[in-house]
Amino acid sequence: MLYSRGRGLALVDWALLARFHVQGREAVPPKGPLIVAANHLSNADPPVLVAAIPRKLHFVGKRSLFSNPISKAFFQHVGVYPTDRDGRDTSALVWMLSLLERDQVVVIFPEGTRSKEGALKQARPGVAFVALKSGAPILPVAITGTEKIRGFWRIALPLCAFQVKIGEPFTLPPMEGEPSREVLQSLSDMIMQRVAALLPERYRGYYGSPSTLRSGGRPR
Repeated sequence: MLYSRGRGLALVDWALLARFHVQGREAVPPKGPLIVAANHLSNADPPVLVAAIPRKLHFVGKRSLFSNPISKAFFQHVGVYPTDRDGRDTSALVWMLSLLERDQVVVIFPEGTRSKEGALKQARPGVAFVALKSGAPILPVAITGTEKIRGFWRIALPLCAFQVKIGEPFTLPPMEGEPSREVLQSLSDMIMQRVAALLPERYRGYYGSPSTLRSGGRPR
C-alpha cells in the first residue's frame, strides 16, 4: 500500500510541479521476471522509475540508508535491499535471483553508482551475471534531466523537466559453463549500449563514440 500510494503521489506531484514525461510504457512486459537496466544520474532516479514503470520494482541500496530503525523499515517496505558499495555483496545477488525466480522486477544501475558528470560510465559485469543466471529479459531504460534534482526536497519539488525513455526488452544468449569476467564485461557493455541508444548524445559518455558502440556487437 505504501508503494502504490507513494507512486500515485509522485505522479500527481510531478504533474503539477514538473514536466515529467515517459515514453515507451507499452514495452514493459505485464508479468514475468524482468531486469530493468538504467543509467543513474541522481538519488531521484529510483522514485522516478517507480512512477514511470507500472510494476512493483525492487532495488538494492547502500547500507547507510538503513542506519536507523525508521529509514530501515521504510526502505524494506518499499522493496530496497541493503548492500555494500564495493559490489561484492553476494547476499544481494542471491536476493535478486530469488526475486526473479518469483517473476518479480529487479532494477540494476549497471554503472554501480551515480554519474556526477551526467554521462555514462562503463558498466560493471554484475548486470550480465544476473541476466545469465536468471535468464530474465532485460528492459533498457534511459533517464534524462534528473541530474538537476539534488537533495531530498528537490525530489518533492523538482521544478524542472525530466524524462524516462523505455526501450524494447531483450535477452542474452544462453551460455555453457561459467563465463569469464571478460565475457561478463563484454555482455554488460552490450546491455549498456541498449541504454545508450535511448539517450541523447551528450549523456552517452563511455558509450558515445562509434568505435565503442561497435565493439561489443549486439545482443539478440
